[in-house]
Amino acid sequence: MLKKMMKLTGINQITLRVNDVRLAEEFYSGILGFRVDHRAGANISYLRINSDLLVLVKAETPGSADARDIRVDHFGFRLASDDEVDQAALYLSDRGVHLVTRPAHRREGRAFFVMDPDGNLIEFYSMHAEGLQNTTGSMDTRGATEITTDFRKEDSEAGEAKKTRRSRK
Repeated sequence: MLKKMMKLTGINQITLRVNDVRLAEEFYSGILGFRVDHRAGANISYLRINSDLLVLVKAETPGSADARDIRVDHFGFRLASDDEVDQAALYLSDRGVHLVTRPAHRREGRAFFVMDPDGNLIEFYSMHAEGLQNTTGSMDTRGATEITTDFRKEDSEAGEAKKTRRSRK
């Protein structure tokens, strides 16, 4: 079991679900001064200030500005290296935190996801100095929404499998 505490170096990103990606992009870039880093189709926009990343993702269901529900998709904590990402996964697993994904190579570095006790999705991430990498080889290119959907589906199927086994006894 690991004894040392993780050494987070910052927040990697915040990803927000928005009703209109272009309108939100205009607000964050035009008013708050973020610059558009890149877009992934019409439904995802990556905005940046220095090394901080704000990702805007089109919401699957419309939200209201009056609503009290939170529209954050996930947030990420930056670690200094790929090795620290792997060590953080062990550290959290040793403490009973369920890993939604295991560490995997992604476009900007190595990452994995967990959920906090309230179901908020948290990403732990190392960032390559050279930025985005080509998406070839064994790189996980799923977005957080896909990862969460896959996790919930697998979790549900596992629950159904357990129920099925119990009902046969």
